[in-house]
Amino acid sequence: MNCIFCKIVEGSIPSTKVYEDSKLLAFNDINPRTPVHVIIIPKEHIISAAELTEDHAALIGHLWTTVPKIAAQLGVSDSFRVLTNSGENSGQTIFHLHFHLQSP
Repeated sequence: MNCIFCKIVEGSIPSTKVYEDSKLLAFNDINPRTPVHVIIIPKEHIISAAELTEDHAALIGHLWTTVPKIAAQLGVSDSFRVLTNSGENSGQTIFHLHFHLQSP
């Protein structure tokens, strides 16, 4: 597979990890737009939010309950945003589901 995020998960492309468990990986964005800008990805390759099914419910629930933990670890638990794009027309440029956790 030629997915940059899958290569980050497998370790063939380095990243600055801020969180990892068996299902998720979070790492610093290489082009941050805010003082805190972390990318959170499922380790499973899912193209975009449009590809999510009921089979992904536990994974996505886990992701959303992990977001506040990552925000707290990064010192932004009092104010942060989480963004995702789904599809090329929305601005998605890497076709592996991912979420941007950013400080304001």
